[in-house]
Amino acid sequence: MIVLALDTAGVDCAAAIYDSGRNTMLGEASDMIGKGHAEHLMGIVDRALDQAGVALSDVDRLAVTIGPGSFTGIRVGVAAARGFALSLDIPAVGITTLEVMAAAQREKTPGRAVLAAMDAKREEIYLQSFAADGAALDEARAVSIAEAQAFAADFDGEITGSATPILKPDATGEYANSFPISIVARLGAAANPNTGKPKPLYLRGPDAKPQAGYAIARV
Repeated sequence: MIVLALDTAGVDCAAAIYDSGRNTMLGEASDMIGKGHAEHLMGIVDRALDQAGVALSDVDRLAVTIGPGSFTGIRVGVAAARGFALSLDIPAVGITTLEVMAAAQREKTPGRAVLAAMDAKREEIYLQSFAADGAALDEARAVSIAEAQAFAADFDGEITGSATPILKPDATGEYANSFPISIVARLGAAANPNTGKPKPLYLRGPDAKPQAGYAIARV
C-alpha cells in the first residue's frame, strides 16, 4: 500500500510517500515555514512524489495530522487530504500530533510508556498517555497545568513535548513539539481506514477563541 502523508500542524510543511508492503519511505519533503502552508503544500507534495518516483494516482491512502497544533495549518492539511481522497476515491485517515510525538519518543526509548504533553498556552496543557506498545491509555484532552502536573507525578514512563519542562522540572535540553512525517506515514498505514473523514481535533470548549499557533475551538 502506498501512503501519502501530510503534516501542516506545526511550523513544518511536510509530505511523505511510504510503501507499507516494503516498510520503506520512498520520498520525503519538508520545509520549516511557520506560516503559509496553503501556498506551499502542493509544491511539497510534488517534491515528495518526484523523489519517490510515483504518480499521485499510485497512492492508496492519505494520512494527515489533525492536531492539536496550528489552527490554520491543520485546516489546510485536512482540507487537502480530504480533497485528494475524494478525487482519487481512496480513504483518508487522521493522525493526532500527540500520537506522533509519542511514537517518536518510543523509537528513542522502546519498551516505555509515553506521556505526550504539549504547551497549549493560556495556562493549559494538551495531554495524552500511551502504553509501551503504542495503545492510547486515555483520551487527548486540554487540562490545567496543575492537573497535568498531578497526572505526570504518578506517570511511570517517558514525557515528551513542549510541556516537558513544566511537568518535569529537572528536564534538561530543548523540548519542542515535533511531528516527523515518516512517523505520520507509518501510523497512517496502520490506522483503521473506516473511521470516517479526518477532521481537525479541537480540545477546548465552545467559547474558546483561536490563539495564534494553536488549535482552539469547540470539541
